[in-house]
Amino acid sequence: MAVFLRVRLRWLSQRQGGLVRAAQTILESIGEPQAELSVELVGDGRMRRLNRLYRGTDRTTDVLAFAMREARSPCRRLLGDVVISVPTAMRQAKEAGRSLNEEIAALLVHGVLHLCGYDHERNEQEAERMRRREQAVLRAVETVPRLVRRRTRRTQRRL
Repeated sequence: MAVFLRVRLRWLSQRQGGLVRAAQTILESIGEPQAELSVELVGDGRMRRLNRLYRGTDRTTDVLAFAMREARSPCRRLLGDVVISVPTAMRQAKEAGRSLNEEIAALLVHGVLHLCGYDHERNEQEAERMRRREQAVLRAVETVPRLVRRRTRRTQRRL
């Protein structure tokens, strides 16, 4: 399985190994161990543009998922793309009283489940089904080490 990671934030120091392992654990937990996944960490500006372009909503959001298997594509292994807004994840983590790493893990699970056809916006039954599945998959990801951290001023000066 291949996980492609792209970080578009200079102030964020990704733990590429941790985030990739988390994504691989998620894929294994949902029964897609051979799938390929693209993960992108972005800021609110880029997320707002993507949300406006693809969903018609002119505001930022926490996670977007772009499924490839729904499209007519010769590549059947590519599950799709998950895009996470780190600033939004930071705000949500603070509000929920959890770490940024926990929030990013939850958003990654949420996005991957959307790629697999789960849709909490369809109806209440589907929303409950997705919540239960998210909780089960998150238990498998709890053992993965830190996924991301903010860079210190000292680290930022070296860039």
